[in-house]
Amino acid sequence: MNALVSKIEKMKPTFEKISNNPYLRAIRDGFISLIPVILFSSIFLLVAYVPNIFKFYWSSDVEAAIMKMYSYSMGILGLLMSATVAKSLTDNFNSKLPKTNQINPLSTMIAAIISFLLLSVDPLENGFASGYMGTKGLLTAFIVGFIVPNIYRFCIKNNITVKMPEEVPGNISQTFKDLIPMTLSAIFFWLFDLGFRSAVGTNFSEKIIELFQPIFSAADGYLGLALIFGAMAFFWFVGIHGPLIVEPAVAAIYITNVEVNLQLYQNGEHANRILSQGTQYFVATLGGTGATLVITMMFAFLAKSKQLKTIGRASSVPVLFGVNEPMLFGAPIVLNPIFFIPFILAPILNVWLFKFFVDTFGMNGFIYNLPWTTPGPLGLIMGTGFAIQAIILMLLLLVVDFVVYFPFFKAYDNELLEKERNQENEIIEEKREEAAEQLVTKAAAEAIAEVKTEQKILVLCANGATSAMLANAIKKGAKAKNIALDSTAMAYGQHKDLIGEFDLIILAPQMASMLNELKEDVKGYQTKAVSTSGAEYVALAREPEQAVNFVFETLAND
Repeated sequence: MNALVSKIEKMKPTFEKISNNPYLRAIRDGFISLIPVILFSSIFLLVAYVPNIFKFYWSSDVEAAIMKMYSYSMGILGLLMSATVAKSLTDNFNSKLPKTNQINPLSTMIAAIISFLLLSVDPLENGFASGYMGTKGLLTAFIVGFIVPNIYRFCIKNNITVKMPEEVPGNISQTFKDLIPMTLSAIFFWLFDLGFRSAVGTNFSEKIIELFQPIFSAADGYLGLALIFGAMAFFWFVGIHGPLIVEPAVAAIYITNVEVNLQLYQNGEHANRILSQGTQYFVATLGGTGATLVITMMFAFLAKSKQLKTIGRASSVPVLFGVNEPMLFGAPIVLNPIFFIPFILAPILNVWLFKFFVDTFGMNGFIYNLPWTTPGPLGLIMGTGFAIQAIILMLLLLVVDFVVYFPFFKAYDNELLEKERNQENEIIEEKREEAAEQLVTKAAAEAIAEVKTEQKILVLCANGATSAMLANAIKKGAKAKNIALDSTAMAYGQHKDLIGEFDLIILAPQMASMLNELKEDVKGYQTKAVSTSGAEYVALAREPEQAVNFVFETLAND
């Protein structure tokens, strides 16, 4: 097993290249930008239809008023996605272009919206059909979001723009600079649409959904589910945020399936689509990737090893809300050969059980989108419509995960317990304390003493959850030392327009592969960029004073 893990670790650079692919990242960042829209709209779904479970029904007028909010948000998700994907890819292209010759991201967003409408909307006598502006248009949104920035990049790099005299104000000059690439984008998709409709007889969005339907169906099968959620766990085991690689490939299926399930449910039919964000958050990754809710509780309450007991109890609350990085890096589980099999097997078995319940016992799939931080057991029950089968399934998932993890947990617990009996844990603790003392170096002390204005620190991770742990520790440590220091957390990608506002940007360990890009981004700013290792990050998040010392040591280093 150690040899296998060693071989897997050698493949990490390849996996990192995949995770850094600009097109996959554009989809991921596009979805992150629209998470508020998805969750906001779901609130109105819950208000409109959850009361039905308890035999309460709104009047048709009230229901229509509530659902208007849903239709005017989720109903245009594809349109919005074309813009956010285009912006993300534009930002990536701009990072490689001269600062004096950049693509206007606002212009690419507008061009993407126009292009999306050309491909997805059918004209009516008194308006236009909106059926493919929502989730059914997501695949089209991705394609448009990829092509438009490339047209702009070609024009900008080759100076195919309208050039104005130097006396013309910059904002006016930029408007004319955008004219040619926007026109080319719109004309490209206009001509494509005319040709496509002439040849096929329908709009592009409708046809592409039809062509991809077999893939959607295959993804909902046992093999497809195993590949998707097994891959997420596999990449995380290597230390790379698995969903960053896998989610962009299935994002359209996630959102579309929930929409289809809702329509089936409203029509009194069986909502039988399996693959969705709810399936990921509350079934396959119950307690975080690897289905770590149960193993965390085992550490906390069954472990004899002091190390595992401490980690388990410290991680229990975050893991309940889907934040399991303290477990992954603290135990550690990442690249720990003992946990390779259960870490990948548990998510697969969980999602297979879920599919079995849906297919065999008539349980509904997920009909509502809920925040990923909803406690797993509650998320499964709420997201599937409060069905009794969901309660039974949740209890069964906990039992299955316990059975899968228990023998490996016992082996690791006994291994650590033996080390502790040989007092190796005391040596480790002494070294940790010595390292903590050494953190307060002369350079750090001088940097703290010289603080005259408030230092601002940004911590980045994949979704803003893990990074919040360190950001909060830095705040707490600064307050204890009475230092003018503030910190905040964001998801990677949200920082692009705010770099100059921070003195230091820290990457969580799962985002360490982005360090070179981040260093390029901070050039021209008085901002430093640094990444952290797994064990280091967990230690800093637990010890606020160490976190502050780490910040000032980093700022003091040239």
